[in-house]
Amino acid sequence: MMSTRKHTALPKAQILVEALPWLTRHQGKTVVIKFGGNAMVDEELKAAFAQDVVFLHHAGLKPVVVHGGGPQISKALDRHGIVSEFKAGLRVTTEDAMDVVRMVLAGQVQRELVGLLNEHGPLAVGLTGEDAHTITATKHQPRIEGELVDIGRVGEITEIDTGAIEALLADGRIPVVSSIARSQDDGHVYNVNADTAAAALAAALDAETLMVLTDVEGLYEDWPSSDEVISRLTATQLEKLLPDLASGMVPKMEGCLHAVRNGVHTARVIDGRVQHSILLEIFTDEGIGTMVVPDDLEGGAQ
Repeated sequence: MMSTRKHTALPKAQILVEALPWLTRHQGKTVVIKFGGNAMVDEELKAAFAQDVVFLHHAGLKPVVVHGGGPQISKALDRHGIVSEFKAGLRVTTEDAMDVVRMVLAGQVQRELVGLLNEHGPLAVGLTGEDAHTITATKHQPRIEGELVDIGRVGEITEIDTGAIEALLADGRIPVVSSIARSQDDGHVYNVNADTAAAALAAALDAETLMVLTDVEGLYEDWPSSDEVISRLTATQLEKLLPDLASGMVPKMEGCLHAVRNGVHTARVIDGRVQHSILLEIFTDEGIGTMVVPDDLEGGAQ
């Protein structure tokens, strides 16, 4: 009986010991996690995500969650009879659409995420970029074929105030931030790309790591002719690849680039379709996504 017990418990102990150098290295460090993709709509993945974030918290890290809600917003707009339209990869956001976006992000997606995290204790507190001037934006007009295009209430971030988030972290809480911004100049609110918001917050918080959950394994070497994932690249290497990336990947990789160019030690795009991908990425040798590092860290440690 005794030998069986030893045998089954040993692999668990080895897993914990393997995590030790990472636990030591990340102790007290802030990690910004952008929650999105399938992880956001699949019930099992959602629950696993919440467990991972709570685990990071109890392991002595300071997780901050940033989320958008593309699929949920599209559904709600349908129900309200508002057509979803995209230009330059961004949702055209009319006044009516903005009301729905705000309602879905702050009133539905955020509430659900806060609820899942709080099944594990009184940890998560939800806020939007409007709260305590956390995210300030001005109207974003993308250039399409050389022309500036009006896509409504879509914001370009001009300022981040981390005061409220830092107060929550100091109080042992897990902030959950919806990607809506207050306006710098016209009293409205803006819909902000969640990848961009997560990167801006990671830089402003001086985070150790930015993690972006997505629906692919990482950045592919030569898609579609190969599904080989690039496991690590420097900021300059990434910058050269940006013009050729698929449009959905651009804000994610631009966010990673912005983060590592502004003091974040590593930025990672990881596969949110894999249960516990966050723990695998942070606490094991077998990182499972693409990691971007600053240029001066080319040969450095993870």
